[in-house]
This record gives sequence, C-alpha cells and structure tokens, in this order.
Amino acid sequence: MIPGPVTLVSRTLDGTTIEAIQGAITTLRVDAITNAANDHLWMGAGVAGAIKGRGGKAIEHEAISKGPIPVGSAVETGAGELPAYYVIHGAVMGQDLRTDLPTVARTTRSVLELAEVLRVSSIALPLLGTGVGGLGLDEVAMTMAGEILRLSREGRCQAMRVLLVGYDDAAAEAVASAVEGLRGA
Repeated sequence: MIPGPVTLVSRTLDGTTIEAIQGAITTLRVDAITNAANDHLWMGAGVAGAIKGRGGKAIEHEAISKGPIPVGSAVETGAGELPAYYVIHGAVMGQDLRTDLPTVARTTRSVLELAEVLRVSSIALPLLGTGVGGLGLDEVAMTMAGEILRLSREGRCQAMRVLLVGYDDAAAEAVASAVEGLRGA
C-alpha cells in the first residue's frame, strides 16, 4: 500500500515554504515532481521506476529525447498520468551510477532554478542520490534543505512551496530533521 502523504514539518523562511513530507512522490498534487535521474535520462528502478509506472512510459520517452544532459543539470517533461504538470529530471549521476554531496547540491539548485523558469508554485523532491547512488539519508536531506534555503536567501524560489519527500520511515525522519534544523536569516 502506498503511504498517504503526511506533512511532518513546515517552515517558511526567506519567502519559501519548505515542508518535510512522508509519502509516495507520485501521489502528490503539486505543479512538479522531481526524478532522481541519470545523465541519459533512462528511467529504471526506484523513484524513476515509480514515476514511469504510475505516470506512463511517455515520460521516459520524452526525457530520453532531451538527453543526455550534464550531471548536475535538469530538464522537464510532461507528467503523463501523474497529478502534477511536470516531471523535472535532475541528473544526479552519470553512467557510472556514482554521485556525491556537491553534485546533490548542484542538482537541487538546477531543479529549483528550472522550476522557477517554469513558474511552478509547488515542487516535490525525493532524496537525490540515496538509492543507487548510495549516499546517506541524513547528509543528503541536510544538503538539499541547505541548498533550498541558500536559493531562497538569494531571492530565488520566492512564494514557492518546496516539499522534501521521504517515502519510508527512515527517509521521512531524515527530511523532517533537516527541515526542522533550518533557520531563517
């Protein structure tokens, strides 16, 4: 059974609302959801597989037509059958399936900058690089939350609702702790 979305923590800092959510990213009613992608934009397992499974294979076909892209960058596609308008594919790793925290930060920034260009008011992001990439939940959650706050302090993502989504209990605890720890300017 897919867990229903539950808001664990919500903070509005420097004009951006940042929320920690537990649930399946594919069920969220937001303008855009984020796919933790590889640079060729092939959608395999994990978040990508869930997005393709629920939203349809057309998402992957459109994504592949826009790739490959540099690691750390992002592109958008339609969202197929998902309750969102866009899927923003953030390339957090290359074909070697390796990543690191600076790449997670750069990819988070690229995803949110593209969301801003698309004029979305709400976007959901999973913990990038914690599946196949093998990074730790807590350090990724803190890295992503910190990058969201940096963008907001730069005057970016203003009036945007940014959801950090943890699917299971461990990921949900990581995003809740990261958002709880954020402090405004």
